[in-house]
Amino acid sequence: MSEIRICGYRPLSGEINVQGSKNGVLPMLAASLLQCGTMRFTNVPIIQDVACMVGILESVGCRCRFQGSRLSIDASRVIKTAIPQEDVKKMRSSILVMGALLGRTGEAAAWYPGGCSIGSRPVDLHLLAFSRLGAGVEEEEGRIRARGRLRGGEIVFPFPSVGATENALLAAVLAPGETVIFGAAREPEIITLCQLLRQMGAVIAGEGTERIQIKGVSRLYETEYAVPGDRIAAGTYLAAVTAAGGQAVLWGAPWESMGAVTETLCRCGACIEPLPGEGGRILGARILMEGRPRPVRLQTGPYPEFPTDLQSPMLAVLSLAEGESRLRENVFEARFKTAAELKKMGADITVSGNQAVIQGKEGLSGARVRAWDLRGGAALVAAALAARGETVIEDCIHIERGYEDICRDVQCLHGDIRWSA
Repeated sequence: MSEIRICGYRPLSGEINVQGSKNGVLPMLAASLLQCGTMRFTNVPIIQDVACMVGILESVGCRCRFQGSRLSIDASRVIKTAIPQEDVKKMRSSILVMGALLGRTGEAAAWYPGGCSIGSRPVDLHLLAFSRLGAGVEEEEGRIRARGRLRGGEIVFPFPSVGATENALLAAVLAPGETVIFGAAREPEIITLCQLLRQMGAVIAGEGTERIQIKGVSRLYETEYAVPGDRIAAGTYLAAVTAAGGQAVLWGAPWESMGAVTETLCRCGACIEPLPGEGGRILGARILMEGRPRPVRLQTGPYPEFPTDLQSPMLAVLSLAEGESRLRENVFEARFKTAAELKKMGADITVSGNQAVIQGKEGLSGARVRAWDLRGGAALVAAALAARGETVIEDCIHIERGYEDICRDVQCLHGDIRWSA
């Protein structure tokens, strides 16, 4: 199933159950290594990146079992501290296992990670965190080794890297003494990781701010945790409705963490509101879109700014806007690859450095295009749903890294979409 075929140019309508968070669950699975019992997770997304992380955990000695969207991880026997090179090359988030292994055993080895084509993503901040906690770090021919008895320390990040903040947390929670992370990332995925670690017995304060404090404990314990909804998957489907028009209900969309996304799409003309539940709880989001999108000026940035993971879907939306839009990418330098594919569909996009100027067109046309990366592939789905005729998207294996079944979800909105062998 390497291709997706879409016949667009019709409004969307229906309901979707938003999957569990891809970016949230991967560091949680790595955190399983910090205890010696059995962790249980619910609402786990059934995606390629989760399968890859489970394979890495099994390679170091964990026993993992899936039952639908429930996953149990028995980490009572960790027998290896080195991650196989073939696993690391598949997925960048594999680097998170290093922090957990280092925190538990005092030793971890891996290779420079792969799995991404959106630009340079160095691991120097991860290694900085390990060294500030007392580990010796060695690099040789693409291999990374960290070892030593960890202790609390001060970690200062010059940029709020999500992955490095997660690795610092995983390494520090069992280190004696106090650790303070300055310049920490503030993403919702950091908050949920801290909530999980605290539920396991960690002592953490300050998540959601630029300064996180950790007091090392001697032991963490097994627990059960529900993975929150995926804010990027939810944002993808909101963008698709904004591009194609129509209305939709997204159950499980994490409304509280999607402020920049919903505000931007509302500026484009969409009407988006939360779905209230009992006791003030928000159950998801509802969207209504009529007419063409309005143009906007937008830039990506660390949370709570507009997420870089939704920059490509926004390109699809703005390609149909009534006027000129400008989009500046401030996180990954190679994130505009999808612009060339959208131009095959008739989009008028000019890229210069880290900025794209989009002259909105009244309509796009179906074409054969290629998914260069995960979010770019999702953007092409959104564009195809709004385009006249049939679009064929090649190399859709990238999409499977982060979306359980994008065709199933779009079919729930009565979109004409199917996998093609």
